[in-house]
Amino acid sequence: MTTPAPQPGLMDIMPYKGGEAEIEGLANVRKLSANETPLGPSPKAIRALQEMAHRVAEYPDGGAVRLRAALGKHYGLDPDRLVCGNGSDELIGLLVSAYAGPGDEVLFSRHGFLMYGIAAKANGATPVMAPETDLTADVDALLAAVSERTRVCFLANPNNPTGTYLPEAEVQRLRDGLRDDILLVIDAAYAEYVERNDYDPGVRLVAAHDNTVMLRTFSKIFGLAGLRIGWAYAPEAVIGVLHRARGPFNVNLAAQSAAIAALEDTDHIAAAVAHNREWLPKLTEALRQLGLSVPTSIGNFALARFPGGAEQVQKADAHLKSRGIIVRPVAGYGLPDCLRITVGTEDDNKAVIAALTEFLQGQ
Repeated sequence: MTTPAPQPGLMDIMPYKGGEAEIEGLANVRKLSANETPLGPSPKAIRALQEMAHRVAEYPDGGAVRLRAALGKHYGLDPDRLVCGNGSDELIGLLVSAYAGPGDEVLFSRHGFLMYGIAAKANGATPVMAPETDLTADVDALLAAVSERTRVCFLANPNNPTGTYLPEAEVQRLRDGLRDDILLVIDAAYAEYVERNDYDPGVRLVAAHDNTVMLRTFSKIFGLAGLRIGWAYAPEAVIGVLHRARGPFNVNLAAQSAAIAALEDTDHIAAAVAHNREWLPKLTEALRQLGLSVPTSIGNFALARFPGGAEQVQKADAHLKSRGIIVRPVAGYGLPDCLRITVGTEDDNKAVIAALTEFLQGQ
């Protein structure tokens, strides 16, 4: 008996697994595994969801026209050069499927977001990882990894799970060094948290080139991860491709309404930035004082490298769970000796520091 066979390469994919959310036997846990905002969504977004409940029998606006207009107003961008997706994950997949296929290569840095490689394999393309320097994307290494088959280059900036970034001048150097027929995709999911003078999320590069895309999301600082809303700013030609490739109603009605309300609540956004500005350095310094190596992060999380390697990480993770704390092991990113820890509430941050202090002092 013969069964249908999937396309080559699909069975080589290790399915993406998000951060854990539950600990068996514990009703209340501190979830610091998914880089979610500790402030939650804007109250305005919650009200928008409640008011939208009676309309869920309706189809959403297929073009997300009002949401794109709100994005354009908030960020000073042309709404016609924006497209929305079911999370930026969908847009990653659409870009790869549109511009790469069997025999092509998709390039990204060694510890870049896992979805880049998954999207490549799902479309029959070959993922290519360039080595990093000090857990930071290396422009020279990326350019050295380019071949005649390279079609798309992804750059997570800031990068997840390391929290490191490339300044605008280095991203420009990357774009200048790539062939014109290679699409550069700058994934700036954590851009709203960044407070560096030498950083640009990709807006200026997209405006100046017809082969560069910027991806953004409502999953992080806006606190709408459960609604799955991402968006892209891109050249007109790429926008036309994405509109043809996406589903006709790919962003649901409730998500669009909540996202518009979230953009309007600038006080809530500012509060999230202020909280992260206070607690990310405090968490980082506390982890370093415990003898852990922590690269400087500009996201809303810290990556802690344990001197005892993968075995110590597994024990530390188990200890944290015994205290009701969930963080993110990142062996899948090629970092088996690290845990990624989201900046949580003040109580969350103090709890994880206390639990790790207890664990390490007992080693």
